[in-house]
Amino acid sequence: MKGRFGNKQRIEHAIDAIGEIENYVAEQTFDLFLSNSMMRFACIKQLEIIGEACNHVDTETIAKYPEVEWRKIVGLRNLLIHEYFGVDAALVWDIVHNNLPDLKAQLSSILEDI
Repeated sequence: MKGRFGNKQRIEHAIDAIGEIENYVAEQTFDLFLSNSMMRFACIKQLEIIGEACNHVDTETIAKYPEVEWRKIVGLRNLLIHEYFGVDAALVWDIVHNNLPDLKAQLSSILEDI
């Protein structure tokens, strides 16, 4: 366990962040996403939280669940934090709609296993 939270809590944090993003973008279009900086930045912040939570999952758990793209998730977090002026809104939208549903299912499955 890294830090004061264990794997279960970290994975719960990531799932909660995914739920927040789902609430933000429910029934929204890409054009509305582009025009609403608060929604964009809220989604980006939650993606950062997901990456940070996944970054603190222990190596044994990461090795046990290779179907989760742990490195890409943490890499996205690093990009969002350090390259914030260069964040592509279309990429964020794509991740939110095409990657997060699968990640949520994977993390929920891991939670059942822990």
